[in-house]
Amino acid sequence: MTVAGQAGAPGAVASRGQRALKLVRRALGLDVPPPDHTIAILHSDESEAPGLDRRERAQLDRIRLMGATGTVLMAISALGIGAQPVHQNPTSGMRVLGIFARAHTGSLAMCMVGTVTVVLAWLLLGRFAVGGLGGSPLHRLTRRQFDRTLLLWIIPLCVAPPMFSNDVYSYLAQSEIAARGIDPYQEGPVAGLGIDNVLTNNVPNIWRETPAPYGPLFLWIGHGIAELTGENILAGVWVHRLLALAGVALIVWALPRLSVRCGVAPVSALWLGVANPLVLFHLIGGVHNDALMLGLMLAGLEFMLRAIHGIPGNGGPPPLDGRGWALLIGGAVVISLSSSVKVTSIIALGFAGMALARRWGPGLRPILAAAGLLGLIAVAVTVVISTASGLGFGWLYTLNTANAVRSWMSLPTALGIVTGFGGVLLGLGDHTTALLSITRPIAAVVAGFITVRMLVATWTGRLHPVGALGVSLGAIVLLFPVVQPWYLLWAIVPMAAWATRPVFRAPAIGISAVVSVILMPRGADLEVFQIVGSAVATVIVSLLFIVVTRNALPWRAQQGVSAPSQPAGAYGGTS
Repeated sequence: MTVAGQAGAPGAVASRGQRALKLVRRALGLDVPPPDHTIAILHSDESEAPGLDRRERAQLDRIRLMGATGTVLMAISALGIGAQPVHQNPTSGMRVLGIFARAHTGSLAMCMVGTVTVVLAWLLLGRFAVGGLGGSPLHRLTRRQFDRTLLLWIIPLCVAPPMFSNDVYSYLAQSEIAARGIDPYQEGPVAGLGIDNVLTNNVPNIWRETPAPYGPLFLWIGHGIAELTGENILAGVWVHRLLALAGVALIVWALPRLSVRCGVAPVSALWLGVANPLVLFHLIGGVHNDALMLGLMLAGLEFMLRAIHGIPGNGGPPPLDGRGWALLIGGAVVISLSSSVKVTSIIALGFAGMALARRWGPGLRPILAAAGLLGLIAVAVTVVISTASGLGFGWLYTLNTANAVRSWMSLPTALGIVTGFGGVLLGLGDHTTALLSITRPIAAVVAGFITVRMLVATWTGRLHPVGALGVSLGAIVLLFPVVQPWYLLWAIVPMAAWATRPVFRAPAIGISAVVSVILMPRGADLEVFQIVGSAVATVIVSLLFIVVTRNALPWRAQQGVSAPSQPAGAYGGTS
């Protein structure tokens, strides 16, 4: 080998190492100029807008009544085709109210009409919240008008039987197991309560022998509910719904405050993130604990950002004095509590930590300091909850319980199922299980990479922590092995406070509307002809309603609804 060749070899190795390092930095987003950061195009500041005029207020009253009518129809139909309990059904045997359970087709048609009516009312309300997809509304409804509308739509669903899901009966059974001093992370309802127990008989068959997949805080609260209500199913459902409503109330409190930090109108964020039919139908109607998880996560994030960035409009970041540290630590505790309901929300602590590290200065030392502080708080809270509740740490081993379900909304699961079905058609055999063991880990790696990329973007200041959190949760949801319809809210709710461009809002609105309409209420075995007949009736009724109200409701874009060229910037963001 020549002297030149010997001298060139180390240089070539160094050059390759530099190129590899450059690729890694580019992949993580460390060397990406802000204008080229593709995720940033999801956001633009919104401007303040004057209130509705007299004509628009009249239209708002009609929209409000329209949505309330839809939820009332849904509540009535739930008496027949909702997720009614097998035992202790309060309408069983009643001559008047029991007719809905005997007329499944009529009840289903009523529920479908109500569902579509609520979705259409929500879309019409969006005329006065976000305007057209291409710009802000010229006139926007006030927060008071929105709150009154939301409350009117929620009330009928609060008193209705559970709909769209039987999960609340699993909550009751698992809570009763804990109340009896049995480990719900070791025993399912059949082993813990017995096959003949009234609570066990209401749990869907697929979950009767599986342990609880929820965190210790939720089951600790459930333990108290079980002590209060015993085996009274109706009372247990009511208390769990109050818990879900408390979670929704936390979302209503935190979301507009986070949206102002991001330069987004509070009513816009609340319309997409709280008045969303997925929230109404599944978090409230379906009594899901995701409401509590999201509420605690967003409230904790607001507390932490209040300590890190201050309150928008009050100058720069406040000093980390006693009050600042109380807000910071208190917010971290609240987020840790949310992860003790469902563990997914713990990643919010990472994004708040990156915002804190950015405030402390450049370099790795602030990141390590923030990670150490917040990690210590999360571990301490988890240990205290797990120990004080007496439930221990068995929940760490049951997080994958739901993976037994093959969800069509999960991208890796759908890919594995479709590919496996293709193998059957080609005569190669059914290899779906083997394919799922490949697609799901790959999807987990991709979701992890996207999360790391969003954390780096938060640290470098290219993305607001609220937006980066929403994008990360969106990747986790879509690439999760199991995706239930209400899981979409994990991403939609925080993203509603940050993402305003049509590239996000259009699919978010479309998916929310379509998923809300196509899902069937549970509690009755329905035949195909019943579903088809009810769907046809719903289409006819909806079209007739649109024709009759074409001039009374803003079905078409009209003057005063949207102003794409309106200047932005009235709501101030912090980063």
